Amino acid sequence: MDGTNGGGAAGAQGGQAAQAMAERRCNNAGRSASGTEGEQGHAQPQERYGGEVVPPENFSPVVGEIYRSSFPRPENFAFLQERVRLRSILVLIPEEYPPENQEFVERAGIQLFQVGMSGNKEPFVNIPRDVLTRALAIALDPANHPILIHCNRGKHRTGCLVGCIRKLQNWSLTMIFDEYRRFAFPKARAMDQQFIEMYEDRELIAEAMRRRWLPIAW
Repeated sequence: MDGTNGGGAAGAQGGQAAQAMAERRCNNAGRSASGTEGEQGHAQPQERYGGEVVPPENFSPVVGEIYRSSFPRPENFAFLQERVRLRSILVLIPEEYPPENQEFVERAGIQLFQVGMSGNKEPFVNIPRDVLTRALAIALDPANHPILIHCNRGKHRTGCLVGCIRKLQNWSLTMIFDEYRRFAFPKARAMDQQFIEMYEDRELIAEAMRRRWLPIAW
């Protein structure tokens, strides 16, 4: 695949998906979260953040109510609360969550999961398999949905996790790596792709089957 075209496709795909998803959420009359917030007297996010309702960079639906993005900034909070109506956030960095983000999740009633990963960087640092498995179990649990998965840029650690979700969906490695490269452009890592290819956790698959999380079709 041509690197430039891949990067452009990722941006276009992410933007179109975010816009379409936002419109669906906005028109969804079946859920009453926004009305409940009004009854409780909470200020609307647009009022708190100057009326900006924009998705984070690299935002895209993964499957069902699982989403991915880069690190959310304050101008993204309204989008995540009102349009996506998040129940949970899974953050994949080991550093402490910033105070403004912590305040947002507490105010919005969003459950925060943190599974810190160092990333796959040559020659000595890689993601431990058990850590990735723990993050996958959180992401797959429908009780945590809608859930946003993010690291710093939404490229490498998030890309590894999403790649392993795709393996559970029985995607071919060609399709998995194509998606990974589009989001990681222009800094795709060979070690990330090797990690995705080698990852296999039978215990997670057995637990997911037992809980009827698979096949992933939410």
